[in-house]
Amino acid sequence: MSAQALSVAFFAALTAAAAQFSIHLPFTQVPVTLQPIVVLLGGLALGARLGAYSQCLYLAAGVAGLPVFATSALLPPGALRLLGPTGGYLMAYPAAALVVGLCADRGFGRRWATSAVAMLLGLAVIYAGGTIWLAYFARLAGTSAATGIAAAFASGVAPFALADAAKVAIAAGAVPALWRLVGRPDVR
Repeated sequence: MSAQALSVAFFAALTAAAAQFSIHLPFTQVPVTLQPIVVLLGGLALGARLGAYSQCLYLAAGVAGLPVFATSALLPPGALRLLGPTGGYLMAYPAAALVVGLCADRGFGRRWATSAVAMLLGLAVIYAGGTIWLAYFARLAGTSAATGIAAAFASGVAPFALADAAKVAIAAGAVPALWRLVGRPDVR
């Protein structure tokens, strides 16, 4: 297996591992996990193409029924999780890794500030996908769990934004170490 394939598999597995440490909050259908930061780091470390591939591999494993998604009391493992309240966040992971990776491919990962900007752009992609899905399309146990845009933002972004920004601030400094581990993407 090539080093690139191993790096893609590594970030897919790391995303799956991050999902297993979830905290369910009583006021939202969206659990706290470390997945978004792993997705963003994967984009910076692997670049656009491989970062997106790693998240597609992660989603494929989940759709196949492997226990890689965060726990849910109401939805079984597998493709149905993509229809639930967190489906929009999950489906946004490849796009977020792509956006962050495009920034990394253009040299944004060279400094802390530009790494943080790239990761915040990717986080915005995850939040947008999650909010839109939660607002209009989410399903839970065969019934609609859709909440409308204001309620989706209040329960799907607001409780997490400050903590996620802090995680980005910390993780932006980890990029050079990740490049030593998985290799640096080609920078234009």
